Order: sequence, then structure tokens, then C-alpha cells
Amino acid sequence: MATPRRGLAELRGAWAEATSAARAALAEPRLGPVAPWASIGPYRLLTALPREAADDPAVRPLLGRAHAELARTAEVFLDHAGQAGRAAAALGIHRQTLYYRLSRVEQLTGLDLDDGEDRLLLHLSLKARRLGGPAGG
Repeated sequence: MATPRRGLAELRGAWAEATSAARAALAEPRLGPVAPWASIGPYRLLTALPREAADDPAVRPLLGRAHAELARTAEVFLDHAGQAGRAAAALGIHRQTLYYRLSRVEQLTGLDLDDGEDRLLLHLSLKARRLGGPAGG
């Protein structure tokens, strides 16, 4: 759902918001089945980007089917603000297993998960992949 507006002049903006909200709801089931524009969080930015923007060369090796478990681990870890105990619990794994998987993510991508910008790049790339970008579909 788009933010309420008045007048035909604002139809284009409402359509863009509604389309973005629908894409986000399809990509992230917890948002749907009907997602208001205001509630889709980072997907407000991600849906505005061209699909090619999500195809970052550093993250690309992680997005293949062979590394789906590592990608999920990284996303859950980042969704839990880097709190290892909470992330391990959410994944149902031991904390040491989490650390091992995260080190594999760093090896595959060349990113340093202690660096805020690297974490941001990884997190946004993983979220964008849900929208059906070229690397993740």
C-alpha cells in the first residue's frame, strides 16, 4: 500500500510506492501479504535501485546455491545486529559453528565483518537478492 495522497498529480508516486511495497512483501514474507510502504524498512531504498545495483562482485560468490547456508547464516547474524548468541539461537546452531560459518563468509567474499561498511554492503546485498536481483533471483 502506498502512502495516502490526494489528486491525480500524485498518482505516479503512489504507484511507485505500492509497487515497491508489493515487491517487498513478496521478497520478505513477514511483511505481507499486504505491506504498507511505511513498514518495508530498507526495502524502500532497495526497490528504488536498478536490479544490477545488487550484483556486487564481492558478495556474488556467496549468493550461489552452493553457499545458501552461509548466506542465510550471514543474513541472520546481521539481522540480529551481530549478536552471536542471538544469531546462533535463531539458527539453532552452536556459537562456534556460527563463528566458523562467518569466517567462511569472510573468506568467500573478502569482506571483513568487523568493518561497518563491509557489513552494510553484505546486508544490503543479501536483502536485495530477495527482490530478485541478477545474482539471487
